[in-house]
Amino acid sequence: MGPELIAAAWLTRERNALPPFAVAGGARLLAAAAKLRGMSLSIEQVETLEDAREVFSRSLPVLGALDGPYRPGHPDEDGARLALASLEQATALAVASEAAALVTGPVAKARLAAVGFGFPGQTEYVAHACGIAAQDAVMMLAGPQLRTVPLTVHMALTDVPRAITVALIQRRARVAHRALQQDFGIAAPRIAVAGLNPHAGEDGQMGSEEQQIIAPAIASLRASGIDATGPHPADALFAPHARGNYDVALCMYHDQALIPLKALDFDEGVNVTLGLPIIRTSPDHGTAFAIAGTGRASAGATVAAMRMAAGCASRRALHG
Repeated sequence: MGPELIAAAWLTRERNALPPFAVAGGARLLAAAAKLRGMSLSIEQVETLEDAREVFSRSLPVLGALDGPYRPGHPDEDGARLALASLEQATALAVASEAAALVTGPVAKARLAAVGFGFPGQTEYVAHACGIAAQDAVMMLAGPQLRTVPLTVHMALTDVPRAITVALIQRRARVAHRALQQDFGIAAPRIAVAGLNPHAGEDGQMGSEEQQIIAPAIASLRASGIDATGPHPADALFAPHARGNYDVALCMYHDQALIPLKALDFDEGVNVTLGLPIIRTSPDHGTAFAIAGTGRASAGATVAAMRMAAGCASRRALHG
């Protein structure tokens, strides 16, 4: 689905005020995806990002000759090899400061693993390429109405309570605090920390994590000058009247963070990796193989990821 959404995004470049961008490989694949979706698309292969900037107004620039077949909805090893090579090329350009930001598309992780990709996902690869420990690359989901950070990510719910520690809460909150300042232009970020249990534990009646771990972590953050509040009952934290009281919600597990974001901002949700020396964003949706090639997929989140990457890069440059 990624190729057709990239093509669709380029076609909206003027309406959505998109900054110049280039795709790492896949010229024939992009052309096939656009044709299948009924889009009239001009593509030019370029050698440098400067060349890409020059042709962007008239054509979708594609860096280099990397390519592969287009089989929408049917992931295979050829596609995985192209996706991996594209990821490597684009990441290298961002790490070398040749590209202002990196925007990645959804990938089939199992297919990448089959062609030798040795990381759980793209985030861990990008962190490694940046020389950053994987645990310091923090996922933030961001949309027009909400920002959330999951404390634990791809982990079974039965394992979550044991994974929650004071140190982990402090680490995630500090990374989010700094990123909101330098990449989002928020001088004094407000961080709302969710509880783990119903009613945030109800004073220990429904679990002890809030009293023993979460509240002490919040107290420590506040003592260091970070505006952190909570633990907040998660069932009320995302109500309209509550969302105006914080800039990001630090949630205890994956679905606690992603369900409200996707409910509110599904077509404009962006996955931002915080804590990196580069800007990296991705649309907050999966591969959607079931509708790939049908023309039904919205490019909204892809456009949002591009626009957010550009905005973060501009603000980081000003922040220094």
